Amino acid sequence: MSYKTITEMKETIENLMQKVGDMKARCVSENRNPNPEERELVDTILSKVDELEEQIATEERIQNKEERLKEPVGKAHKVIPGEEKTEQQKRDSFLSPGEFFQAVMRAGTPGEPVDPRLSTRAASGLSEGVPSDGGFLVDSELASRIIKPVWTNGEILPRINKITLSGNKNGMKFNGIDETSRANGYRSGGITVYSAAEAAEKTGSKPKFRQISLSLKKLIGLCYATDELLEDAQALEQVITNGFQDEFTFKLVDWIINGTGAGEALGILNSGCVVSVGKEAGQDADTIVYDNINKMFSRMIASSRPNSVWVINQDCEPQLNTMSIPVGTGGVPVYLPAGGASASPYATLLGRPVVPIEHCQTVGTTGDIMLCDFSKYLAIDKGGLKQDVSIHVRFLYDESVFRFVYRFDGQPELGSAITPYKGTNTLSHFVKLDSRD
Repeated sequence: MSYKTITEMKETIENLMQKVGDMKARCVSENRNPNPEERELVDTILSKVDELEEQIATEERIQNKEERLKEPVGKAHKVIPGEEKTEQQKRDSFLSPGEFFQAVMRAGTPGEPVDPRLSTRAASGLSEGVPSDGGFLVDSELASRIIKPVWTNGEILPRINKITLSGNKNGMKFNGIDETSRANGYRSGGITVYSAAEAAEKTGSKPKFRQISLSLKKLIGLCYATDELLEDAQALEQVITNGFQDEFTFKLVDWIINGTGAGEALGILNSGCVVSVGKEAGQDADTIVYDNINKMFSRMIASSRPNSVWVINQDCEPQLNTMSIPVGTGGVPVYLPAGGASASPYATLLGRPVVPIEHCQTVGTTGDIMLCDFSKYLAIDKGGLKQDVSIHVRFLYDESVFRFVYRFDGQPELGSAITPYKGTNTLSHFVKLDSRD
């Protein structure tokens, strides 16, 4: 007999009882009592219904138990040095990421039992009972310990405007003012305030809105762990968490700077709002001169200047260190002041920090130096992490593979640069220097 779901069993009961009802209606219409054969059939049907109801009750108890066991456990007990973990603590939660990683590895090994503290998430259409088909959920406390440094370390990620989605949400829409000009009649997309003679006809105006739609994209990171490393929980924890944090930090910043918007976040360099400052007439290839810096700073929206930072490729540093203002036949250093080479450089330009990052282009290429207010970069993430493990990918090398999945999306707040009230040069929260090749 094939397995039936609760829904199928309830449908079977409904069909059986319909037969009983039809038989009863027939007897009523014929003004008679059921004959022996009909009474025997009714008894058989009712016995079958009783059996199905018992099966439904058992199945519901199983499902309720499974749901209860999947509920998140409380915070792990803080172990005092020298204190042994109790059996109850072992059953309830993992006391370290290393212990969690080892349990995941064992769960992915054929013949090994699955630790009851692990909860699973199945891939679409596949069985969560097969380790290669689904993944194990990172405990909320452990996930926080892994992902938190990604957003607190470095200069870029802590500065962006990020919102963490909850529940079943996979995206978010932001409503903003569609403003491309500060001229009269265009501010806030069309609002106008004017003076008029008393009793003169008034002209109405209204703002114009734009909608920013963000939809979560997947970032996937892999970490290889040798069998020897898997035996040491503390070493395993350090290797996996440090490697995960470094790689996801790198990739998120790369999306924010260089992302295409196709299957990944829309980066600053590919956005419609970034302002490009042209090179100077006769400027040598692969150089940065003080006029470049002055003009870039003048194109940053004034209200964003206090939050802005310069991001550069390290190839730019020799150009910045020797940059000067011509004075007569000589010049005055503007980035590295007199005596600065004997101590730490100030690492500021026009009062704003200079941050070297790998994601900027090499010197002379568009994107080698940018002035950015990252608080005007909107982003969403899911917050939680999904993790899978495979012992097969690197089987010949005695290594297991841990896979982390993190969901994120983002783009600049503005859809285009802004034309100022007075003047013709457009302004933005993000300014780059054109190529000098």
